[in-house]
Amino acid sequence: MECKQNFQQDRKKEMMAIHDAMDVLNGKWKMYIISSICHYTKRRFSDILNDVPGISNKMLSKELKELETNKLIERTVLDTHPVTVQYALTKHGKTLQTIIENLTSWGMEHRKEIIRKDHVEQL
Repeated sequence: MECKQNFQQDRKKEMMAIHDAMDVLNGKWKMYIISSICHYTKRRFSDILNDVPGISNKMLSKELKELETNKLIERTVLDTHPVTVQYALTKHGKTLQTIIENLTSWGMEHRKEIIRKDHVEQL
């Protein structure tokens, strides 16, 4: 019985870890923004805005602030005229690169699977 107790405690910790991760990464836009910065290393606000279809200036600004608060990205103000701001992944944010790559691969394979099933059902 002791083993089962520890298993349940460990499982609760695992579920809490998933909850914590999803709490930081939730929402419609965060993964797109992280992916954009990850792919290009450094991105200006306008670059991210152009890369993420459908996001508004206000929403991008809000999401970037949240990602910065969670130490996933860093904001650098460059000494240019007009002022230029660049965003890059922090060391902690870079730990998401493998997840982004895996999610991208899974999404591509999933799309193929769904299209293949739809095609077979139509025959």
